[in-house]
Amino acid sequence: FSGNVSGSLNHHGAGFLYDDEIIYTDTAFTDSKIKSFYEYNGILIEAFYILLHRTGKPNYERPDMTQKLKSFVIPAVVLILAFVIMQGLLGLRNEPDKKAQTSRPKIVTSEVVEPGEVKPVIIAYGRLKTAQPVVITSEVNGTILKGTVPFQPGGTFRKGDVLLRIDDRQVKLEAGSARSDLLTALSGVLPEFKVDFPEAYETYRTFFDKLHFEGRLQQIPEPHNGQVKMFLARFNVFKLYFAAANLDIQLEKHTIRAPFHGAIVSAEQREGATARAGLKLGEIINLEDMEVELPLSVEDIRWIDTRKPVRLRSEELRREWRGKINRIGRAIDDRTQTIPVYIGIEAGDSYSSMNGLFLRAEIPGKSLTDVIEVPRKALYEGNYVYLIDDGKLQQRQVEVWRRQGESVIVGNGLNRGDTLVIEVMQGVETGMPAKPVLKQGAVDK
Repeated sequence: FSGNVSGSLNHHGAGFLYDDEIIYTDTAFTDSKIKSFYEYNGILIEAFYILLHRTGKPNYERPDMTQKLKSFVIPAVVLILAFVIMQGLLGLRNEPDKKAQTSRPKIVTSEVVEPGEVKPVIIAYGRLKTAQPVVITSEVNGTILKGTVPFQPGGTFRKGDVLLRIDDRQVKLEAGSARSDLLTALSGVLPEFKVDFPEAYETYRTFFDKLHFEGRLQQIPEPHNGQVKMFLARFNVFKLYFAAANLDIQLEKHTIRAPFHGAIVSAEQREGATARAGLKLGEIINLEDMEVELPLSVEDIRWIDTRKPVRLRSEELRREWRGKINRIGRAIDDRTQTIPVYIGIEAGDSYSSMNGLFLRAEIPGKSLTDVIEVPRKALYEGNYVYLIDDGKLQQRQVEVWRRQGESVIVGNGLNRGDTLVIEVMQGVETGMPAKPVLKQGAVDK
């Protein structure tokens, strides 16, 4: 519809101008209605002219819309027919067979399963410490004097060396006075023994002769009958003897001797300081009894073979030692849920007695028979492995008995002669073609 349509108002009513020809209606139209007619498409205007003819007004002409519609409908029909014919021809054409898709087998590193005996090894880390640390505390009062070895941190000593001395002059005088009283009492008893108890006289005379102001106090002879015992008690021999013995003990406490071969860890007091009872003087360790404390999980404890030696190694010093399991703890640590295992180290060079040395321990486990040790990377989802069966990948569930380092020990699920995949694979699935390559590098045919 290509005519130019416009509208206007006059006293006769509403009219339209179509191709410069004014057409009137006998109905009064408003501007809004004329505008709405102006916006309608050609089909609505066609309907308007049909309505005008029904009013019976003369000389009203209806434009020929058939020609206009043909210009749109015929091309559309032609296009639709062409599309239908093309689809029919395409349907008659025979589709060529698709080329059979063939996937190349995946080359994977594998090994043939061979069950046998496996000896687990438990790896643990700990520090070398003395099994016998000792804190030295003064039991007496007096001025601290030097011993036979320098009492300084880092120093070493032998068993019996004098580490420190505390002034003992006053105690020595008291001990001498007590022995003098004992000699006086014995000198009054011996004449009575010579007359009344000649069999006891020689015994107590020998004790009297060996009693000196210096040296260790001898043990007093035991009375052989009640009468001898009564004589000794009446002269206070027993009381004086025990008083002298007690002072000897006090005198010994003024000299601090090394109870073992060891080293000085700390020295709290030095020469010239005043000691009092209960004062800490220092700390020493026993270098003849060194051990390593290893925290192990509860699972590892059940695999330990306590009869076999333990291998200890220091990566810093590049040295190795042998040790043995001294004892296993019976309490679980609340924080770490581990149990301590104490390994004694065999005495060797000077490095084997370095307190605090960090060591790596390899503890032999109980031997397992008819099991397979496979790389940890061959395990999927914790308990699955891939096998190659008839040239295809197959997934199988296995029972893992122990995980250690980069390998795991499989107890059940694998059979002798199975081809086990031992490399990490991604994007694979069961049934995929695969070709094994043994660890030696030869392709398994």
